Amino acid sequence: MTKRVELIFDFVSPNAYMIWWPLRDLIRRTEAELDVQPVFLAGMHKLTGNAPPFIRDGEIKGKNAYAMLEMDRFIAKNRLDKYKMNPKFPFNSVMLQRMLVAADQDGRGVQFADAMLIAIWEKGLDVLDPQAVGAAVTQAGFDAADLAARAQSEEIKQKLFANTEDAVERGAFGIPTVFVGPKDGPTEMFFGKERLDQIKDELTA
Repeated sequence: MTKRVELIFDFVSPNAYMIWWPLRDLIRRTEAELDVQPVFLAGMHKLTGNAPPFIRDGEIKGKNAYAMLEMDRFIAKNRLDKYKMNPKFPFNSVMLQRMLVAADQDGRGVQFADAMLIAIWEKGLDVLDPQAVGAAVTQAGFDAADLAARAQSEEIKQKLFANTEDAVERGAFGIPTVFVGPKDGPTEMFFGKERLDQIKDELTA
């Protein structure tokens, strides 16, 4: 039975980039299916009372420094040597997320995420510059004007809001969250890029 991997996703999270490539490789090796669910992380934080770790843990001596050490280890282990912190982080991702919703409606959500993750977290895309974003989207083979226009529609705005609410109702509180299970069946939830081994066990069980 083919299993489905549902990734709760927001471009603003460095961890979304971190998990993307090793998760894609794992999905290929296990012949699973990937479903990207765009959410708005800031909205998720508001609904759950959560906060970005660098803010939440800022007053805890040594914790953020250790988190950076673990990130460096993850980068080395998974050979993510092209990664670099986006200079505009943390940025407002709502427009990008709405464009991802629109691309996903066209059946190209994974391709859009592929291209924009590289642009944002490898090439340092200025995500606050509409022209720069439009150029990156066009270079990736999408109609940037169409996606931008649709991103302003009430339908897309409501879909992103509904996705965010749904993820929270199912137990998600941050990025990356992964749900694994058969289509139309019960799922198991995994939080954090460090859960790849557990996700592999679930996919191969």
